[in-house]
Amino acid sequence: MPGAQAQAFVLPAFLIFCRLGACLMVMPVFSSSRLPVRVRLFLAVGLSLALTPLLGEPIRLMLASRTQAGILLAGAGELAIGGMIGLLARCFFLALQALMSAAAQAVGLATPAGMVAEEEGQLPEIATLLTLCASTLLLITGQHWELLRALVDSYTRLPPGGTFQAGGALGLYVDRLADTFLLALRLASPFLIYSMVVNFAVGLTNKLVPQIPVYFIATPIVTAGGLFLLYLVGDELLTMFTTAFAQWLAVG
Repeated sequence: MPGAQAQAFVLPAFLIFCRLGACLMVMPVFSSSRLPVRVRLFLAVGLSLALTPLLGEPIRLMLASRTQAGILLAGAGELAIGGMIGLLARCFFLALQALMSAAAQAVGLATPAGMVAEEEGQLPEIATLLTLCASTLLLITGQHWELLRALVDSYTRLPPGGTFQAGGALGLYVDRLADTFLLALRLASPFLIYSMVVNFAVGLTNKLVPQIPVYFIATPIVTAGGLFLLYLVGDELLTMFTTAFAQWLAVG
């Protein structure tokens, strides 16, 4: 292929692939190790080729005045931008896993640990269940398409070839971590409050009647109550999480 044609199509497609591929590499659901690597690669390549006619023209204008070193630097910047967008989306699921693990510990279901829904490792069953349901709802409600739309809109806010502001990106990531962990704390709060109330009652009973091994007797009751609480509030937790994720996608 002549050099002019390569610069007109291949290089813009490559830069789009850098941003989109880096985002898919870390974003929820699509970054799962349970999804074959070839499927993820073909998905990233296919979406990049599909978006090239839409996004390729400003990239071609940018590449016209760049040297080879400048093109490599632009590719590195696109990788950083795509990875940051994917990490911002993943913060929601990391916070959900962390706080639901604490909720499982509070109701006595932290062991034995089950598998992680998206990757290798172990998590308590409650955290695995809610993370898997949240990932499924992300696909059912079409929010993965909204994330792709946000990725396309990022070319307006962060044009290709610009300087990647590491300090601003780090501040944005810290703010997103704070917001998502606050959201996850709200979701886990029923289990934490239940644990404090029940353990206070059990401890008080143990002081009043030291002859009875209250903690051994109350352990299955506490666990059963935690499961019943999960049955009561599970739908509301997933609704709040999905709504918060959708609002972040809409506002950015």
